[in-house]
Amino acid sequence: MATTTSAKPSETLAFAQKLAPALQRGGVIALSGELGSGKTQFVKGLADGLGYMGEVTSPTFTLIHEYLGGLMPLYHFDFYRIENEDEVIDIGIEDYLASDGVCVIEWADKFPALLPEHTRWFQLSITGDNRRSITERK
Repeated sequence: MATTTSAKPSETLAFAQKLAPALQRGGVIALSGELGSGKTQFVKGLADGLGYMGEVTSPTFTLIHEYLGGLMPLYHFDFYRIENEDEVIDIGIEDYLASDGVCVIEWADKFPALLPEHTRWFQLSITGDNRRSITERK
């Protein structure tokens, strides 16, 4: 497991920006971590790194946002308010996972069995006032 420390939100953004060019169509990024740990900031970095020029916000209430217009589509899910696997299936997760874009999922640890084996897992943790750790799990 590799861990990176982020001393401010812009460093979390930069970490994900650097990760973005290596992403491939059909890729899946799973994010876990407590509220305020930087998951949405991470997604903003991915979107920026893929060349998306619009606003990136948390889909907590809409459950999914689609960011188009970059190198490839980025599908941003938030499982925070979802209570069971059937709800995840009802929002079309299987179609998105089989698409030509990248799926990034906040609160992915709620339903890990629904994600493919090739999913890359990142744990974000609050370690101080603005400090965060970003750990890629295998």
